[in-house]
Amino acid sequence: MSRKSLIAALAFAGLTAQLQASGQTLDEALRQAFQNNPQLDLQRAEAQIAEEQLEEARGQRRPTVTLSGGGGVQSIDSNNAFAAGGENPLASAQLEASLPIYTGGRVASGIRQAEAGINASQAGLAGATQDLMLDVITAYSDVLRDRETIAIRENSVELLSEQVRAARDRFDVGVVTRTDVAQAEARLEGANASLAGAQAQLEGSEALYAFLVGTAPGPLADLPEPRDMPANVEFAFETGLRDNPTLISLRASERVAEQSIEVAKSALRPSLSIVGSANYQEQFDILAVDGFGPDGLTQSRTNQRDTSISALAQATVPLYQGGRANSGVKQARLAFSQARLQTQNAERQIRAQIAQSWFSTLAAEKSILASERQVEAAEIAYEGAQEELSVGVRTTLDVLDQEQQLLEARLSLITARRDYYVALHQLLRAMGALDYRGLTANP
Repeated sequence: MSRKSLIAALAFAGLTAQLQASGQTLDEALRQAFQNNPQLDLQRAEAQIAEEQLEEARGQRRPTVTLSGGGGVQSIDSNNAFAAGGENPLASAQLEASLPIYTGGRVASGIRQAEAGINASQAGLAGATQDLMLDVITAYSDVLRDRETIAIRENSVELLSEQVRAARDRFDVGVVTRTDVAQAEARLEGANASLAGAQAQLEGSEALYAFLVGTAPGPLADLPEPRDMPANVEFAFETGLRDNPTLISLRASERVAEQSIEVAKSALRPSLSIVGSANYQEQFDILAVDGFGPDGLTQSRTNQRDTSISALAQATVPLYQGGRANSGVKQARLAFSQARLQTQNAERQIRAQIAQSWFSTLAAEKSILASERQVEAAEIAYEGAQEELSVGVRTTLDVLDQEQQLLEARLSLITARRDYYVALHQLLRAMGALDYRGLTANP
């Protein structure tokens, strides 16, 4: 069988045409999962926070303007004959503007740090999206596999029940022994136990599906045709080391840590700002001494206003900080080294994931071909054993063995198809190529 025909045969069989027409598709399951997944909402919130952090960093190089004011009562008590005394209302206002000219690289490094933080958060969102896609694809495939497994095992139970009935009828007429009947009954009970295990596995798969998608799975349509495998594993390595969102996020976090070093160094450098201020103060109903008149000392009440405007260049030079700034630089350098090691470790992990998924996909592809041939041979052998049993050439045990081989072959084929589909999408996730728009289309 060619690769094209193999891929075309990967959609799981077993559902009726009516269920295929009305069942939920993988595309619909993915859309529903995107709407209901809190992890994606968390990543989106982190991306929005990173964007606001960039605005905050850019604001550090813009001027700041503050306005302050106050009011109260001033009480003066003096023994100076020419001094005004008493309680006087007082009001003041101050307007101050400051523009940073040089910050030792703190502002520029902070902006680059925030930009790298946005890249890291966006890559983290892309990685979370691809992880969710892979989880939903896997859960969807598992539900289809388990449902078809149950259908095969239920059919096996029906066939074995018929074998038990036939064996009892032959025993009643003396054609077979009691041993033949017991063998058929034992196989039937084993099939019932396997069916119960398959039903339990399906319940677990459906529970995981409901957790990821938000609703319990109803009738599911066949899986869509998957994308083609990459041309070779070297191309997969190259793509993964370039496009894997987890790796992109770590590299961006590495740049964030690198800029943190410059931010820490700025605490050791001088800074320069231009500061302008305007002050206004007024005292109301002041008792002032005007001088001596014919009747002696004369006084009057008036309002006193004071205004001032200033503009100056303000420089700050750090001389001694108790070692705090130097320690901050060392911590930033250690954090950068840690981030770089995390990136290197992630690169090795991604290469291992790509290699593992690549060879798992190839193994599953070969397993599909082998299982299809095994099913064809087992069907012929089973039909032949039934015919030979009817003429007395084969025993009941021979037929049961052939039926068991056919059952195992069909289950192996189902598992191989599921494994191929999941392994291929695991490979695409490791490469960073698990694109939602290209999920069902060849690149």
